[in-house]
Amino acid sequence: MNMLLTVGFRRVLSLLLLVVAFALVRPAPGAAATPCAGADPAIVSARVQSPNSDGRVNRYTLAIRVVNLGRANQPSNVLQSVEIYQNDIKRDTKGLPPLRPGQAYTFTYVFQRSVDAGQGTSTLALKLVMRQPSPPGKQDCNADNDSYSVTF
Repeated sequence: MNMLLTVGFRRVLSLLLLVVAFALVRPAPGAAATPCAGADPAIVSARVQSPNSDGRVNRYTLAIRVVNLGRANQPSNVLQSVEIYQNDIKRDTKGLPPLRPGQAYTFTYVFQRSVDAGQGTSTLALKLVMRQPSPPGKQDCNADNDSYSVTF
């Protein structure tokens, strides 16, 4: 009987150690990924920069920041933009210049809404779109960071 308990205990212990080893080797969710070999334009932030009002309409100036997180320059002929959506309706498109690794580009977008609209009731979805080259290949090697949303 003692021999059976010892063998069973060893199996459970081996399985437990295997699970712990796997957890230590696997990167944590949300951990920073290694930069890809090509260019990686990413929308990294969008924030309300300066709201103002005329008594009837509130105007929110949003600062939207795009950074090339990759390791390569984008060529001069790249055509890319950020499309701005509200409730799945495209409101605007803003063009982006080609970016070098680590280079940031910040642009502004002015959004208007009624003074009666409550705080936190407007959400804009931002989507980075690569027009040329198509498919983007090494000019956007990580599509996971090509969208962002901001609520105000």
